[in-house]
Amino acid sequence: MNGIFLLNKSPEMTSFLACNVTRKLLGVKKAGHAGTLDPMAVGVLPILCGNATRALDLLPVQDKRYTATFRFGLVSDTEDIWGEVTPTERPLPTRDAVEQALAAFRGVIRQVPPMMSAVQKDGVRLYELARQGIEIEREAREITVYRLEIVSYNEQSGELTVDCACSKGTYVRTIGADLGRALGCGAVMTALCRTEAAGYALSACHTLEQLRAMSEEQRLGLLLPTETLFTVYPSITVSPAQATRFQNGGGLALDRLKTAVDGTVRVCAPDGTFLGLGTPQDGELTVRKLFPI
Repeated sequence: MNGIFLLNKSPEMTSFLACNVTRKLLGVKKAGHAGTLDPMAVGVLPILCGNATRALDLLPVQDKRYTATFRFGLVSDTEDIWGEVTPTERPLPTRDAVEQALAAFRGVIRQVPPMMSAVQKDGVRLYELARQGIEIEREAREITVYRLEIVSYNEQSGELTVDCACSKGTYVRTIGADLGRALGCGAVMTALCRTEAAGYALSACHTLEQLRAMSEEQRLGLLLPTETLFTVYPSITVSPAQATRFQNGGGLALDRLKTAVDGTVRVCAPDGTFLGLGTPQDGELTVRKLFPI
């Protein structure tokens, strides 16, 4: 019962609830999700099951990708359509104006997190303060937007859809709100779909409805190996004796390995079983994290 289930999260469901329902349908005792999605957002939500939960604190791929839709001419206290929305009565921008304004939101930029976020201030989540009607000053944080391109734009309705690839910690609805502010007309997010997370794509995901319609055997057949979380690292195969020592937490002499190691690697037993991650240090391949079966 170890591995990753790729869930296409439905709207109107928290990530915690989606993870819990998935865990019960799969019949696994322990599960956690990689990267919270807002309740109204949909898309890729990797559910880590069994020993895969040990990877939650060291996922090597933290970047995300989204398809987001915004509506110009509106502002909201939550920066999305599900908050208190107010029309600005300002002219809607042309496509050329939108295209020019988007340039300022690509690359390394600084972003002030919204009040409706899980960012902590003095040990308190910002959304907890926001629900009490309290707004506090927030510090801008550095993020990276690798890609921000127009998918479609309707100049009559002011509806813009973008493809956005970004670093961990980016608030896409804040990009929309800041874009609307830059164009002088305001903007709110009306839809958000995460298309990539932790290195996995939406095309590989399944919905809870699809999961419920499957047999137990079919459900478990969808679990991806824990090792797939770490394909960015090279793999090495060790001898039976080395595998036993590594599994017991012992370091392996680098000069006795068949493969040269110069960074974090996936360590596999002779039969291909993934044992864990190793890191070179002081002449040894030391254990970074074990994933016992």
